[in-house]
Amino acid sequence: MDLSKQDHQRIAAAVAKAESTTAGEIYCVLAPEVSDYKETPLVWAAASALVLPALALFAGLRPHMLTDLFGGWTVAHETASDATIFSALSIYIAIQAVVFVTAALVVSLGPVRRALTPGPLKTARVHQAAMQQFLSHGLHLTEGRTGVLLFASVADHRAEVVADEGIYAKAPREVWDEVVDLLIAGLKKGDAASGFVAAVERSGQILAEYVPPRAGNPNELPDGLVVLPRPDRG
Repeated sequence: MDLSKQDHQRIAAAVAKAESTTAGEIYCVLAPEVSDYKETPLVWAAASALVLPALALFAGLRPHMLTDLFGGWTVAHETASDATIFSALSIYIAIQAVVFVTAALVVSLGPVRRALTPGPLKTARVHQAAMQQFLSHGLHLTEGRTGVLLFASVADHRAEVVADEGIYAKAPREVWDEVVDLLIAGLKKGDAASGFVAAVERSGQILAEYVPPRAGNPNELPDGLVVLPRPDRG
């Protein structure tokens, strides 16, 4: 999701305007995605390798059928049954390996990987990334502890507001759900800039009500939008 110079200017202007009416500090961060979810292909591959061959057995596939299918020798003598079992198990393990590799390759495709990653894991990763941004940019160090982070991850389809304790002590947490909704609405339309502008304007209204400006009202944080790089896929 590319943003133009004008988009960045709109967001910065909205932040500056909102902060002029409050002692709060608003900081905006947009991430293309917060994680590559490397564990997702491995989990799905392992589950597929364990479950699919077993389901095939329950569906009627038998060891001797595996041996016949792959051209194994048919042992007529009863004392040679161990060799038959060993051959069938070897083929079964080979099938598991093929299923594992195939599933891992398919789920490694970006859209498939994201679609098959559990929602709670995405939510947790987005929250973790938001908290990292909150702390790394010093929002917890503002005078009066009035920093507010607006964070969104495009590929994860998630947004979050992180406010410092000075904000939560005055403004109820529930009001920030409105801010998240506005931000997500813009992202759904493919217009991240408008989403951030609307979220910033609503944040300014909330902060103006609960955290009025103080004497001097210094601007402690940059007003512009920060766009994060994609995670290193190593």
